[in-house]
Amino acid sequence: MNNMKKHSVYSTVFPYLLLLPAGVLVAVFKLYPIAQTLASGFFEKGNFTLDIYRRLFRDPNFTNSLWITIKFNLITIPLQVVISFCLGLLVSSRLRGIGIFRVLFFSTFAISTTIAVLIWEKLFNFNNGLFNSMLIFAGLPSQGFLLSKTQALMCIIVITTWKGCGYWMIFFLSGLKNIDPGLYESAMLDGAGVLDTLFRITLPLMRRVILFVCVANTTANMLLFAPIQMSTQGGPQGSTNLLMYEAYKSAFKYADQQRASAMITILVLIIVVICFLQFKFLNSSEVEE
Repeated sequence: MNNMKKHSVYSTVFPYLLLLPAGVLVAVFKLYPIAQTLASGFFEKGNFTLDIYRRLFRDPNFTNSLWITIKFNLITIPLQVVISFCLGLLVSSRLRGIGIFRVLFFSTFAISTTIAVLIWEKLFNFNNGLFNSMLIFAGLPSQGFLLSKTQALMCIIVITTWKGCGYWMIFFLSGLKNIDPGLYESAMLDGAGVLDTLFRITLPLMRRVILFVCVANTTANMLLFAPIQMSTQGGPQGSTNLLMYEAYKSAFKYADQQRASAMITILVLIIVVICFLQFKFLNSSEVEE
């Protein structure tokens, strides 16, 4: 009896012991810096204060970055989710050679962000880029793309969507493969069309996967930094100055750590609110039933 109890305790504790090193690393290098950053946004010279947030919302650079971040995500998140879902539907079919297309679509994510941005910079180049060469060949005027205040943000959206959709496609593909094919066969026998099966079978059963992709996609895009740093540096005229890049400039360019911490705190709060709303609308008990 004692041996059985010892074995039971051992089998319960042992998995946590295996996870402990990873947990310590996450706590030291992830959770502690985040907590320290969030806390430093509320303290100035050792005293608790909210003045930094009052100053932030009177700062046109911050409010501009906040608006651009919201606009960027309002376009990018739905666009990536819809395209990724459509790609997942496409590559989930049983057509011969469909595996080649899965590899091709996923390869956009496999390419490093640095290489991806450099490729798109060449395509968007004003002087000899492929897109402007095609426009000139068609008798149309050249476009500024990354050099244009009105076009640069859309170019960043194109780059991030192209880079990320292959990754999110894999999650949708996994979810679609877990749906029982018998449900579709029964629906076809009942005379259901393509749209009927999509809205009455596929989407309801994919609710959890859609929720996960929306939450993870929101977090990734709200914290977007690398494409901005590499291609536009927040320009032209602040048109791509996302909040994460503004926080980076504040911390490492202007050495204002408290301002950067306050902006990160606001960014985290926005992410939490958006993810909460996504959980609220995509994970309701009414839908589950």
